[in-house]
Amino acid sequence: MSLYIVIEFPSSIDVGGNFMKCPYCGGWQSRVVDSRSLDEGVRRRRKCLACGSRFTTYERVQAHSIFVIKNDNRREEFNRGKLASGIRKACEKRPIPVGAVDKLIDNTEAELYRLGKLEFPSSLIGDMVMEGLKNLDHIAYIRFASVYRKFDDIGILKQEVDNLAGDSAEAASGQLSLLPSQLVDHSA
Repeated sequence: MSLYIVIEFPSSIDVGGNFMKCPYCGGWQSRVVDSRSLDEGVRRRRKCLACGSRFTTYERVQAHSIFVIKNDNRREEFNRGKLASGIRKACEKRPIPVGAVDKLIDNTEAELYRLGKLEFPSSLIGDMVMEGLKNLDHIAYIRFASVYRKFDDIGILKQEVDNLAGDSAEAASGQLSLLPSQLVDHSA
């Protein structure tokens, strides 16, 4: 079992690898077993000195805080975990390649930082996610859209499905097939 932790270091903590709370026993002494550079930061494999368990941490630079402007004009700090949770719920039990969801989350967050603004309307973030899901999996797209766009009427949902079906010839080429081709009746 792998446990992934994204950490941010305040300047008062020694980042030499000795003080990292173990997710299994809560001990504060650990040893870095392996360190790898990634595009967005550093991946470290650690071993707890108290219980011997191993766990993985990811360290990434956060250039500045991004705020999300909600529909009621409240401002909330951007929460990657909240974004990931919404996308993962939409993609639950779908035949999506391993890592594709994390890549979508990473790409969305990277695009926000690339734009260089400090505040973004939640609608922009939702539209970015929907565009990514549309290219990834149509069912996940509809699931996300039904919550994000708050479909109150089955007619509006049907219209969105029909629009997606109309675009499906060119968009579905990169998606996994829902049915094996021998089960699909091409004569209809």
